Amino acid sequence: MATTCVKRAFKYRFYPTDAQAAELSRTFGCVRKVYNLALAARTDAWARQERVNYNATSAMLTAWKKTGELAFLNDVSSVPLQQCLRHLQTAFSDFFAKRAKYPRFKSKKKSRKSAEYTTSGFRFRDGRLTLAKMNEPLDIVWSRPLPSGAKPSTVTVSQDAAGRWFVSLLCEDPAVSPLPASDQAVGIDVGLEHLLTLSTGEKIANPRHERKDRARLAKAQRNLSRKAKGDGANRAKARRKVAKIHARIADRRRDHLHKLTTRLVRENQTLVIEDLTVRNMVKNRSLARAISDAAWSDFRSMLEYKAAWYGREVIAVDRFFPSSKLCSHCGTLQGTMPLDVRTWTCECGTIHDRDVNAARNLLAAGLAVTVCGAGVRPQRRTPGGQSATKQKTPQRKP
Repeated sequence: MATTCVKRAFKYRFYPTDAQAAELSRTFGCVRKVYNLALAARTDAWARQERVNYNATSAMLTAWKKTGELAFLNDVSSVPLQQCLRHLQTAFSDFFAKRAKYPRFKSKKKSRKSAEYTTSGFRFRDGRLTLAKMNEPLDIVWSRPLPSGAKPSTVTVSQDAAGRWFVSLLCEDPAVSPLPASDQAVGIDVGLEHLLTLSTGEKIANPRHERKDRARLAKAQRNLSRKAKGDGANRAKARRKVAKIHARIADRRRDHLHKLTTRLVRENQTLVIEDLTVRNMVKNRSLARAISDAAWSDFRSMLEYKAAWYGREVIAVDRFFPSSKLCSHCGTLQGTMPLDVRTWTCECGTIHDRDVNAARNLLAAGLAVTVCGAGVRPQRRTPGGQSATKQKTPQRKP
């Protein structure tokens, strides 16, 4: 069976010259302007019960460039402008398919600053990347090597709120291939006291990255709140300091999750998790901050795409499965169990650690689903469907 190469985005930090920074800033502004103009045009057409597709907005872009008011669009590369129209088309496709909400306008201060270049908008030779409208290559910090003979298909340049510049190169990675099959399986229970508890009994501590920098973050935010509102230099400097602390927290959290998920996928053939609705759980004001810091959604996302890369299987057990209250030894279901109960004793005499017991029950339920061949996709991806652990045998009427 032929295998297809996985496309991966390799992200690096770079340091632009003043001329390059000015050119990229102009490009970001033009991309935002074109996106908002196209969205406004499609919104007006939607109100008239008409549909405008990508080809129509592309023709609009050509007309906009010929006007005196928008003539500045000719000063930047046309490739990122066309790409933002394709991104808008994708956003509308997701909206019509009910996979996303209606597209929103891009904000100058809040929206992500980025521009995407296809092969006609950049030159990559001998490890040197030169973008359109630029005379010299970008000064990229190659923190890790690209795959041998890699030819990027798209390049995305972005600037985060902390003022850091990044370039992401999308290319095929032949090194990503299915790992040798294994008979190892593990149940994973996520938590706050411990980030993960495995069915093997191993507990992985929660680093609590946000808590470690909470005092510094609070001080920086207080300093920002004292600055006069507007576009002043002092307020911008204080805002950037807050953004740098947030970026430090996010970078450390992401690095930890990447190392953790890579290890789990390499060691186990089957990984069983719980289908949690994190979106609803963060509505709990007492736990929202801790849940957000734990980044359960990011953990699951990384686990799923890495499992797909390396030929592993991730099974999501129904969120209503009583994994904590079910005895993994005899199968007895306990009554109510508050969150502060971390250890409990079953009627059979078995003493359970709440999290380890939950992980073992998740593993058993996931393996049962695999054996019976029922649907294992989480409910959030199959609206109206039921997972195997919630299906019951219908009782016949007497």
